[in-house]
Amino acid sequence: MQRWRGLEEIPGDWGRSVVTIGSFDGVHRGHQLIIGRAVDRARELGLLSVVVTFDPHPREVIRPGSHPALLAPQARRAELIEGLGVDAVLVLPFTPELSQESPETFVQQVLVDALHARTVIEGPNFRFGHRAAGDVALLTELGRAAGFDVEVVDLQVRGTAGAGEPFSSTLTRRLVEAGDVAGAGEVLGRPHRVEGVVVRGAQRGRELGYPTANVETVPHSAIPADGVYAGWLTADGERMPAAISVGTNPTFDGTARTVEAYAIDRVGLDLYGLHVAVDFLAYLRGMEKFDSIEALLDRMADDVKQARELTDAA
Repeated sequence: MQRWRGLEEIPGDWGRSVVTIGSFDGVHRGHQLIIGRAVDRARELGLLSVVVTFDPHPREVIRPGSHPALLAPQARRAELIEGLGVDAVLVLPFTPELSQESPETFVQQVLVDALHARTVIEGPNFRFGHRAAGDVALLTELGRAAGFDVEVVDLQVRGTAGAGEPFSSTLTRRLVEAGDVAGAGEVLGRPHRVEGVVVRGAQRGRELGYPTANVETVPHSAIPADGVYAGWLTADGERMPAAISVGTNPTFDGTARTVEAYAIDRVGLDLYGLHVAVDFLAYLRGMEKFDSIEALLDRMADDVKQARELTDAA
């Protein structure tokens, strides 16, 4: 898959293509429908498919300080999109200047002049241009004049997550924030993931016999609610069952909120400085303050046992 940052990186000989545009945070199952349809339509027409997305998130530029919790960093998002069979991803730096562009200018510069769109695939609520003035109806009108057609994909995917609420990035963030990582996984179609570099912590886990990877997460990451979870730790391409702790370590009067993952039954791991991924499968319990180290160790043994059983079953 080709990856471009900015219009200037698009090859000069790029031909006609099928395009879809959006933030696509998390690449959840609704997003997968849109992107999958773009890939299928491109193959039907004998063309290439392009996903256009933005960095940073538009909300941070339009209303500084309002950056939403991200379900996937940019590199992970591109990886997920590539897995859907897309031919190219165009990341547009979202600047104040871009936010001021009219819908007509955006369509002309991006869809017509740069990507030579033949078909554009979007959801029914797609908005674009300054103050989100453009919608699917305007896009269709502009496309008719410019020589591309617009296809609208129904995104009303539902399940048990959120009591049957339509799948969306907003719903997924809410589920993650509440600790419902199983529900978030249903929306995403895979476990929710947090990434970052392993840094040195207080090393209490090592002293207690449960050495953990203390993950310094990517900025703006959607971190699950404080508690203990079952999941996986992936480092150097190896995926290991893990018991995961999110919180401040109240037994030791901690104040800094951390994400720590214990790779079950693994001995002698040295992960310091590595970029790792933590996948959350299931919520086990809330964060507790124990009266003694012995009580903490008993509960940790139970946590590891549950995490081992759940990941084995998964």
